[in-house]
Amino acid sequence: MDWDKAKFEPLGLWVLVLAALVLGACQAYPIPDSSPLLQFGGQVRQRYLYTDDAQETEAHLEIRADGTVVGAAHQSPESLLELKALKPGVIQILGVKTSRFLCQRPDGVLYGSLHFDPEACSFREQLLEDGYNVYQSESHGLPVRLPPNSPYRDPAPQGPARFLPLPGLPPAALEPPGILVPEPPDVGSSDPLSMVGPLQGRSPSYAS
Repeated sequence: MDWDKAKFEPLGLWVLVLAALVLGACQAYPIPDSSPLLQFGGQVRQRYLYTDDAQETEAHLEIRADGTVVGAAHQSPESLLELKALKPGVIQILGVKTSRFLCQRPDGVLYGSLHFDPEACSFREQLLEDGYNVYQSESHGLPVRLPPNSPYRDPAPQGPARFLPLPGLPPAALEPPGILVPEPPDVGSSDPLSMVGPLQGRSPSYAS
């Protein structure tokens, strides 16, 4: 009986070691969640928000250094925005150049803030079938529209503004510095490797 007990003790030890290895592997490599909503967590995009509602206006949402939000006719450093997902369907919008967050007051007025306020600076992003997006304040429920005093907007806009997120242009690639290819040695010269220097500094003995 003692022999049988001694025989099975190493087996029990190996079972414990194997169980520990399996538990360690499970902790190191957790099973990923297959929910498609997780792919939006922390997603960051750089975009220009372009609008042409009713084909009457063309403008890019621009956050300026003084905190004003206007519509610019052309893309500019101030209109390049960073859209970051806070949770599924909700984003924050940051001006890349000015480091100001797009925020909205309870009356719908847009402004740029250096500090992120979840209540004022969180927007729901709704994707439309035609490729445009509608952005709506998560707290106030008001749509994002360019200010009425913008010269590129109808002073009395009807309905929510639609914005087309245009990707930012990638930075121009720097050309590598030119590499000078050494000229082949002149085998007919008395200094084929040009080790003596310019002709002016040579001894007359090296003159051909």
